[in-house]
Amino acid sequence: MSRTMRVGVLGAGQLGRMLALAGHPMGVRCVAYAQQPDEPACAVGEHVIGAWDDPAALDEFASRIDVATYEFENVPLEAVRRVGAKVPLRPSIDALRVAADRIEEKTLFRELGIDTPPFAAIDSEDDLRAAVATIGLPAVLKTRTMGYDGKGQRVLRTMQDVDGAFTALGARPSILEGFVAFEREVSQLGVRGADGSIAFYPLAENVHRDGILRVSIAPARATIAIEETARAYLRAILESLDYVGVLALELFQAGDRLLANEMAPRVHNTGHHTIEAAETSQFESHLRAVAGLPLGSTALHGHAAMVNLVGALPEPASILAIDGAHLHLYGKEPRPGRKVGHVTVRADDEAGRDARLAEVLRVVDAL
Repeated sequence: MSRTMRVGVLGAGQLGRMLALAGHPMGVRCVAYAQQPDEPACAVGEHVIGAWDDPAALDEFASRIDVATYEFENVPLEAVRRVGAKVPLRPSIDALRVAADRIEEKTLFRELGIDTPPFAAIDSEDDLRAAVATIGLPAVLKTRTMGYDGKGQRVLRTMQDVDGAFTALGARPSILEGFVAFEREVSQLGVRGADGSIAFYPLAENVHRDGILRVSIAPARATIAIEETARAYLRAILESLDYVGVLALELFQAGDRLLANEMAPRVHNTGHHTIEAAETSQFESHLRAVAGLPLGSTALHGHAAMVNLVGALPEPASILAIDGAHLHLYGKEPRPGRKVGHVTVRADDEAGRDARLAEVLRVVDAL
């Protein structure tokens, strides 16, 4: 019998937790690199505790695994390089570097022929005023790195908003993006195997509130042309980076245009519904890819939706009483703006899915 494959996950949040849970049935063991012992992934699998700048802990982590991956894109590159020098790293550090810097990311999109909002690099208040003169208002000012769930950004609607905005974001290297009058936000997830094979999940439609994803619905209603464009964009990124693993591309839809917002080189919140609704979940797909195993089918069983639990937890019975609902708790203490779990609903048809989603939202919105 072959030795158990051990996949190291840099990060130990809920994504690392769900990766570990997906690995157990197929004999893949995840080892998380955590900053604290109470992080979600630590409760369900092996882990190494250490700071990102702790070479001894990083070396111990690398000694216990066969291949490394990551569960968020803000892992310090020096830590990734140290681990990647000892074991294969999938996806590569190039994918992490590009995704962690919004200018690098948007530049790659443009080079690949992927439509984006207009953008400009901002390193001073003077840069910001010059960019506003070219791009116009409204626009969105974002830090180039470390932003997520609406953090590190400001919407600029008038010149009064422009004055002092760069300083208000900490005078950090930033990006100004033209504001997109989009009809909806969608995401395209796919996976590329170590052998170069690619599989796509159906397009998902997403609803955000206060910069945080609240609801994701799949499959999204979309024309064949929109679906083909989303997949062509994602394929171009996967192949240009020689990518291995799951990649998510978030997009704005404006009429028949799809404009790329950002990519995530990892499993993604908008793919959580795949645990119950897909032939192969995004978490299993990612592990299959990074472990060099054959990819599975990404087909959905019917229609699904995912609701994030943000800041508060429902009574489990109130969710589990809903037909077709599945509750996932992350073991995190609730606090405002924090994702502490999610609920998935699935049904054979769209109407059934929507009815179950409405029931879940009645419970969650009352928290």
